[in-house]
Amino acid sequence: MPTVGDDVDIWPSPLYADIVDEFRRLARRKTSQYAGAQLDGSAFAILLTLSDGRARTLRELSIDLELEQSTINRQVNAAIKHGFLERFEVTGQVSRLIRPTPAGQKAFHDDGMLRVDRLNRVFGDLSPGTPQALLRELRAYNDAYDRAVDDDTD
Repeated sequence: MPTVGDDVDIWPSPLYADIVDEFRRLARRKTSQYAGAQLDGSAFAILLTLSDGRARTLRELSIDLELEQSTINRQVNAAIKHGFLERFEVTGQVSRLIRPTPAGQKAFHDDGMLRVDRLNRVFGDLSPGTPQALLRELRAYNDAYDRAVDDDTD
């Protein structure tokens, strides 16, 4: 029986292996650094989640970001320490909520513009594709993937 490290190709075709490799490259972009950024990746992700204007509990953030609550707690505490987030109490609610501070909102905007600039450069170099075609294919892939996951859980 093959073990990890054996030279065994598990993919049914080279196309699958190439697609998986591209997904791995894409996943590495998640932690990309941006020159001049004020926020680390986790603070940006939290602020992106909160950018809809709705404060959340740690538990809600952990669900939204698909991370363990202990991880979110550590990340939120670091962002609070840097002045980007704050906790506040709501009468009648046991858990405190988390929201951006004005400094967090500004840092999120500024760092978001760094990301927009990079995306503009990437899209300008995306040939022969277009951002619209990329969105259409990514959305179709994610929808099909969600259906496959739903089928697995039925």
